[in-house]
Amino acid sequence: MTHAPSSKTVLISGASIAGPALALLLHRHGFTPTVVERAPELRTGGYKVDIRGTAIEVCRRLGILDEVRANSTDMDGGSYVDAQGRTIGVLPAEIFGGRTEGDDEIMRGDLARILYERTRDDVEYVFGDSIEALHDDGHGVDVAFESGRRRRFDLVVGADGMHSNTRRLAFGDERRFTRYLGAYISIFSAPNRLGLTRWETYHARPKKLISVYSTAGEQAHTAKNLFVFSAPEELSYDRRDTAAQKRLLAEAFAGDDWEIPRLIADAAEAEDFYFDTISLVEMDRWSTGRVVLVGDAAHCVSPAAGQGTGLALIGAYVLAGELAAAHGDHRTAFAAYERVMRPGVELNQRFAARFAKEMTVSSRWKIALRMAMVRTLPRTPWKNLIAKKIRDDIQRAANAIPLKEYGHEHGARPERHGARRHASAPA
Repeated sequence: MTHAPSSKTVLISGASIAGPALALLLHRHGFTPTVVERAPELRTGGYKVDIRGTAIEVCRRLGILDEVRANSTDMDGGSYVDAQGRTIGVLPAEIFGGRTEGDDEIMRGDLARILYERTRDDVEYVFGDSIEALHDDGHGVDVAFESGRRRRFDLVVGADGMHSNTRRLAFGDERRFTRYLGAYISIFSAPNRLGLTRWETYHARPKKLISVYSTAGEQAHTAKNLFVFSAPEELSYDRRDTAAQKRLLAEAFAGDDWEIPRLIADAAEAEDFYFDTISLVEMDRWSTGRVVLVGDAAHCVSPAAGQGTGLALIGAYVLAGELAAAHGDHRTAFAAYERVMRPGVELNQRFAARFAKEMTVSSRWKIALRMAMVRTLPRTPWKNLIAKKIRDDIQRAANAIPLKEYGHEHGARPERHGARRHASAPA
């Protein structure tokens, strides 16, 4: 016998990856999700993201794996170059990306679009608005929106990223929960100045790393420029002031050679410019009352781990499944969700903290040693053992969270009772 969930209406803040994935699964389980997103429309930018291990199985159960495969970056490999642009070493995609058979890679924006298209006919999306205040009275959550509207929901989920507004409202200042790993990352679309096709080029400098890549889905004249640089402490700037962030990036790489001046100059024209710290979000608990966090809002592992998107998908799957298994009893479901997720999340965060230091090697001799390894690896008799060690470490993190079978999550849509409204503000 199927039991109707006792907590049926769920407000999800954030329409990136975790939010739409959770909405898709909750709808299948018989809940009524609403997704609110501050941006005026779906954000389709971003960088390439790995889908590995358990996250691949989640995509299969979501019914989107074929679309993920069809939108694969399909990278051939990557190379490292020196300051004169000379190739130091070349690695094939399976080593360069540390992937095993079955793993894949997709642009974040493509994955967001796939999830949105799977949910938009069955889920209410509210773009151009955000939560301003929450009041949990123990029986439901009264939500005040920045638009001035007010609504009541049984549950509220923060799926709104590392700088989660929901977390701030429910748990307090984000500085209590973030741990800076000593570096900044920036990425943006730019002209394909290196003429790359399904290829990634890396250039390392002391305390800095630059990557340029063009994927199978990119237009021939377009590439992504990615910059990482270390800083002893967090910089002071307004997160919403893009011009100030572009200046900080330019200052960090001022005077550097190779293609860096031209690549940095492209940032000025970039409409999808991204700039942030490489940081972890570490919390003792991911829920309070009827409010719960998922994805980066709960446990950001930073780009250093390469597992953030996978954990967002897995977390959405587990949270929706535990809510369904508990028939909407949020206390039981939230506790079970944390029990399942936390060991794997903590393993990935340890992996990220270790790898963040490897992204910005501090000295020229360390860079030279690494480049020597890259140059000789394809010719060494033990290359397969080294590649296996790299893959094993990554796969251990990618498969750290076991999946249960919750039912009703394998692709079939529940009977629809009419498409939901897509508005700029909630009714």
